[in-house]
Formats: sequence, C-alpha cells, structure tokens
Amino acid sequence: MSRQVKLAAYDPQWPTLYEKEKRLILDAIGRIVVGIEHIGSTAVSGLGAKPIIDIMVAVKSLKDSEKCIEPLQRIGYEYVPERETSIPERRYFRKGKPPKEQHYHLHMVELKSEFWKRQLLFRNYLRSHPEVAQDYLNLKKRLAIKYRLNREGYTKAKTAFIESIVARAEAEYSG
Repeated sequence: MSRQVKLAAYDPQWPTLYEKEKRLILDAIGRIVVGIEHIGSTAVSGLGAKPIIDIMVAVKSLKDSEKCIEPLQRIGYEYVPERETSIPERRYFRKGKPPKEQHYHLHMVELKSEFWKRQLLFRNYLRSHPEVAQDYLNLKKRLAIKYRLNREGYTKAKTAFIESIVARAEAEYSG
C-alpha cells in the first residue's frame, strides 16, 4: 500500500532544519563526507513540498557508506538497504516519524555521480528561475490530487517535467 501524498506550503524553517541536521551529520560522519547539500523542493525558497528535508551526502566511493551506517543510526537514521534494488547508485537513510517528528531523507552518493550532478542542476535552476519553480508547484498540486493515495505514481508523473528542467539547466549552465 502506498503512502498518501500531502503537500505543505513553503516553510521558511526548512533551511534552518537542514542546517541543524547537516551539523549533526557532519559531527557523526564528517571525516568521510566530501560534500553535503540540501536538495528537493524544501531547498527552493517559496516552493511547496512534502514536508521532508532531503539531504544529499557525497562520498568518494559508495563503499565508504558502509562506515556511515552505524554513526548515522546513533543520530536517529534508519538505513534502508532494500532501496538499493531500485536505486543502486545511492544509499538511502530516513529519520523521523511524521506527523509528530520532522522527517529527513538522506541520499548518499558518489561525488562524481550523475545523481549528484542532476540534483544540483535541478535545484539551482528552480532557485534561479522562480517562474519555473511556480510551474513545478502547480504541477505538483495537480498530481497530488490525481495521485493522492499513490506516492510512487506521483513521483513517476513528475519525471518528464524534471528531466526537461535538467536538460534546460545543462544547456544554460554549459554555455
């Protein structure tokens, strides 16, 4: 059974929540981390989102992630190894139990990975093009109604829009 899709209005506390969590993560595994970024819709000012703080942590090699599991568990993260079947290029952790606790998703990837690059291209493009961020929000609102009880369908339905923005960002930033 899929979880319900619920969007929240932009919360100006999201960047602060990210910064606090970033410090905890770096205290726990900073010697292994080569990059850390706030990604997803909560990282774009004014953009409504599912109220989950997505954090992308870069390591030199995915093998380094093995050294991170226990320290991240000590600060409340649950490692979800079954996700590696569908997303082998990253390691996935989660923290918090909504609605009572703030929820975090941690995506651990290699610094040189396509996932790292694409996430930053998408986030940065939305940050620098508020009209496109608004188009994305409008799409998400429509899809949240259509796929209210199907998170996987909601996520999949956003893919074409996201891919088009990544392509636009690559073209704009490479020139």
